[in-house]
Formats: sequence, C-alpha cells, structure tokens
Amino acid sequence: MGQWGAQGYALQGYTYDQILSAYYPGTTLGETSTTSIRVLLASGKKKLTISSKQPFTVTDGDGFEHTLPAGKTTFGPALKLAVDGGPSEALTPPLTFAPASGSNLTLIRPYRGQIVVDAPGKKLRAINVLPLEQYLYGVVPAEMPSTWLDSALAAQAVAARSYALANKQAAAPFDVYADGRSQAYLGVSAETPAATQAVDETAGEVLLYAGHVADALFSSSTGGWTQSAADAFGAPGRPYLVSVKDPYDTISPYHDWGPVPVTGKILGKAVGAVGRVVDATVKRNASKRVKTLKVTSRSNGSLHTVSVGGAAVASAFDLRSTWFSVGVLSLQPPAPNPAITPGTRVTLTGVVRGVRGALVQKRVKGGTWQRVKAVVPAATTGAFTVSVKPKVTTDYRLATAKDAAGSVRIRVEGANLGW
Repeated sequence: MGQWGAQGYALQGYTYDQILSAYYPGTTLGETSTTSIRVLLASGKKKLTISSKQPFTVTDGDGFEHTLPAGKTTFGPALKLAVDGGPSEALTPPLTFAPASGSNLTLIRPYRGQIVVDAPGKKLRAINVLPLEQYLYGVVPAEMPSTWLDSALAAQAVAARSYALANKQAAAPFDVYADGRSQAYLGVSAETPAATQAVDETAGEVLLYAGHVADALFSSSTGGWTQSAADAFGAPGRPYLVSVKDPYDTISPYHDWGPVPVTGKILGKAVGAVGRVVDATVKRNASKRVKTLKVTSRSNGSLHTVSVGGAAVASAFDLRSTWFSVGVLSLQPPAPNPAITPGTRVTLTGVVRGVRGALVQKRVKGGTWQRVKAVVPAATTGAFTVSVKPKVTTDYRLATAKDAAGSVRIRVEGANLGW
C-alpha cells in the first residue's frame, strides 16, 4: 500500500476496505484472535530508567510482587532496585513492571501496558507487553499523518495490524521491533483521537489470504505503481503483493523526485568501472523499478561494461527508491587525442539521453563558456557527433540550462600547448 495513494483514494470517496482491496488484490478482511503483543523497546543497555507519576509495582522472576514509589527508578544489569521502602536488592529476572490503574510507565517516552526487563549477556533489555489494539494506538499516528481522512487512517490501521501479526519474530522473546525493522511505534506520546478512532473502528480486523494473515507491506509513496514482493525481495513473492497501479499517488510530494546530479567519475568509482564513463543504461523489472544499471567506460581505446543492481545504486547515491531513470550527458574526444595544428577539424562523439536542451559549449584559457551548437541525438541510442576546428587549446563540454558534464580538452600546437 502506498500511504499517499491511500489518502488520494480517500479523497476520491473510497472506503477503507476498497482501498485495501486495491493494494492487496485477492485478500479478504477477517478477524484475529490475537489480543496482545510484545514490543522490543531497548536492548544492549548498561542502564535503564523506568518511571511513573504514581506508585507502581515490579514482579520478579520468582513471582514476588514489590512496590516502587512514584518517580524514577534507575538500575543496571545487576537488577538492584530499592523496593518495598527498603534498601536496594538484587531481584531475580525477568522483572515485570506494571503501572497503577489509569497510569502509564515511562522509558524515555510513556507506554501503555507492562515493561518486562531482563539482562541477557549482562546487558539490559526492555520489552513492552500490551494489548494489540493499544499498540496500534501508537503505530498508526507514527506511520501516517492523523490529519488525513478517516478511510485512509482505517486502511493504515488494518495494514499495520496485519503486518505486525504476519511478521512476529519466530525465535525471540519479543514479537516486533519499535522502529523501521518492523514499523514505527511511539507509544502514548504519539496517540491522537483520529488515529485511535481508526484503530477502534477496525478493532481486530486483518487482511487474510488463503486463511493466513497477509504480510501487508506499505510505503510512503509509490510513484504511481507499487513494487511486487518478487521484484523487491526475490522469488517466489506473494500473490497479493503484486505491482498495481497507484493512480492517486500524484498528491505525494515524492511522486516525482530528483534530479540527482552525478559525475561520470563518481559513478564509475561507485560501480567499479575501468577508465572514463561514456554511457549508462538501465534494465527494469516488471514493477518498473531499475533491476540493473549497465555502465560503459573507455580505457586505452577499449570499451568495458559493468552491471550493478538497482538497489545497490540507490543505496550508493542515497536515492529514494529504485524507480529512477538515468539521463546521460557524455562527450568524448577522438581516441587517440594528440595535439593538432590550428584549425584542424576534430570530431567529438557523445551520448545525450533522457535530457532535454543539451548543447555543446567551449572555453579557452581565461575565458567563459560559450555556445557552440545544439545537440540533435539519435532517437534510439542518443548518440551524436559534432565537428569543431579549434585555433587554440580549447575545452568542450555538454550542458543544459541546469547541468553540465565534465569537459574534454583538444590541445592545439602553439604557445598555449601547456594549458
């Protein structure tokens, strides 16, 4: 599901079940019998501070309940706490902290439910145990703006509930993380009336496929098409996580993004290309994202190619996703490129693809860039040639109104040869 697209659907009058059906084809709404969830709040800590505005309790691993005064309680891996009004004593793990009725516990931020603490490897770990619906009170407003329409928030509530249950950690003492490793959970401080209403109105509802809770993956913006699970994570994918059109994602500020200027030198270094980069092309998957980027470079008169996965490219250049295109401004001197006599005709070759308004510019030593001529590249390949007759050593480059590529130098025999 695309969250901006879900809001777009809502603006068009779609109900939350219609929104979910559009993004997760083949799923049906059902009910879950799960009523609680365990959320990892902290791990590997040397110290924790749990507090409450009212007196609260802690039950140790032997089953004994102890009282703690209102305020802060700080402890380390030895689990020594001043309980029952007495001096500090080591308690048997795990420790289950519980608030008074109508109150909450705070561990950096306030949370509903209980907080269970143990100390594996002499490092503290804290897990929030609470009702599933109360967990969602702190998830939905953290994942989607609460000012959005009710049907978008309700779709988010069902997707978040389904995602949490479909992605429980199998071999851990907790079910989900409180961050992007699962989904954002910010506790009581994030709760809003609108998000809480969306959770309550869809209480217990999950997406089902073939009798199992669907892995209802979602993202902020899709660019107009969602990405299939097979394309994102590899085969076999999931029948309900296929690439579908997302027509109302156009309201997203990230529907279109870029451009991200990258020099050929930087691109070549990132992908391990040999020599000077002369071209770059993409191969797309069925979800319209870049599967591979092929970079062509020239070294010692020979062409070399290297292919890199789209995800690796997106990571290397901090792109928003693998749905990107590559615009090319590439100008090459003749090979070899010896010094010439003044006025000799020289043919420069290049590629202009995915870029409009490109032209060739020139500059002599001490001068500014001046227009030579507009470029008319071949429709399919983007290739072009341009002839120049420099009288002195001159730099040439490709440029648009916003960008310019690296220059090439044609050396002319004479007084300025050493420029």
